[in-house]
Amino acid sequence: MASASLRNSLGDLNKDSFVNLLSKLIGESKYVQNNPPELIPEEDRIVRHVLDALLPYSTITEGGPLVINHVTYKPNRGNLIVEYPGSQPGKILSFVGMHMDVVTANPSDWDFDPFTMSIDGDKLRGRGTTDCLGHVALVAELMRKLGETKPQLKSTVVAVFIASEENSSIPGVGIDALAKDGLLDKLKHGPLFWIDTADKQPCIGTGGMIPWKLHVSGKLFHSGLAHKAINSLELAMEALKEIQLRFYRDFPPHSKEKVYGFATPSTMKPTQWSYPGGGINQIPAECTVSGDIRLTPFYSVTDVMTKLQNYVDDMNANIEKLDTRGPVSKYVLPDENLRGRITISFDEAMSGVACNLDSCGFHVLCKATEEVVGHVKPYSITGSLPLIRELQDEGFDVQTSGYGLMTTYHAKNEYCFLSDMCQGYGVFASIISQLED
Repeated sequence: MASASLRNSLGDLNKDSFVNLLSKLIGESKYVQNNPPELIPEEDRIVRHVLDALLPYSTITEGGPLVINHVTYKPNRGNLIVEYPGSQPGKILSFVGMHMDVVTANPSDWDFDPFTMSIDGDKLRGRGTTDCLGHVALVAELMRKLGETKPQLKSTVVAVFIASEENSSIPGVGIDALAKDGLLDKLKHGPLFWIDTADKQPCIGTGGMIPWKLHVSGKLFHSGLAHKAINSLELAMEALKEIQLRFYRDFPPHSKEKVYGFATPSTMKPTQWSYPGGGINQIPAECTVSGDIRLTPFYSVTDVMTKLQNYVDDMNANIEKLDTRGPVSKYVLPDENLRGRITISFDEAMSGVACNLDSCGFHVLCKATEEVVGHVKPYSITGSLPLIRELQDEGFDVQTSGYGLMTTYHAKNEYCFLSDMCQGYGVFASIISQLED
């Protein structure tokens, strides 16, 4: 089928159908909040509505072309793989990453009910409209249109709606399990478009994230006798300063960051500080500084964690060489055989991704974006997306895009624009048409 004919067959997004489906999905958003252990999402609530939209066009009903596989690893927490078969074996493209869980929402913080979709002009409002139930509904509408119009395609088109993206503390639920079971293997034969970003432009780079905690031990004493204390707060400040200096020395701005358009290089910054409490006239014996590292994908997360541990080990061995503050500030009390001590620990880290800018998937996404949106300007951020680096490392050509709004991701009063979603549908249709040629 020629591109123009195929594009005409797919047409434009059916707004009424899309809004109706998304309204049903947002109505379930209260039950798919992902914040274990208190809130375990039931993604099958979303699956049910998607199936209602697609089953009339499936092989389960007589004559339908869509092949549907509902895959569940945990009760009520399904994934959905929907396939529109093409005629040419091995020719494939996929839309993946539309996740059916959402972050939490506190209704008292919102100006409208987060768990009921409301419409304000072009705005579709509610938890999940941007991240990511809007994309679930959008790709479901694309697959429904394929099933309804039955165009003769050489390419097989696959949509993978996933569980458990917002919190990975419970493994073996979503795309990690699908990949482990080989259910995604054939998607390696073509571009994989991860649909969970924003602002209608290709997102070509994301950052890795390393959450860290620096715990410092000293000696508690009255502030009027500061020479008898090891001030954990002072030690923490000096140790962190030294760690940051070494980090920026060893992981400076990378030349590829300009190619990908990253807004910032890799960064390490403290974000929280805690101590056990006590009077203002007490020098505390311990404190903890926490923060995160955002790492451009041209550096290894494992290498960074190894380096940071080496920094800390070196400082513990030479703690008396750290800068002190004032004439009686010290980190060693030889007469008491006491030394201040620093320990560093890491929560679950995540690697960033740099998409392949030479791939067919990248070029068709850019061309489709320019054609439909009117301009193309790929961007990169040191914000993090889970799961996609692992797919890239397994051999998938991962490209990322999305049609919600970056400003409303994980935010109160979340919304998307219907007009943006219409353009997203047009981009998908253009991608399919281009790859036919």
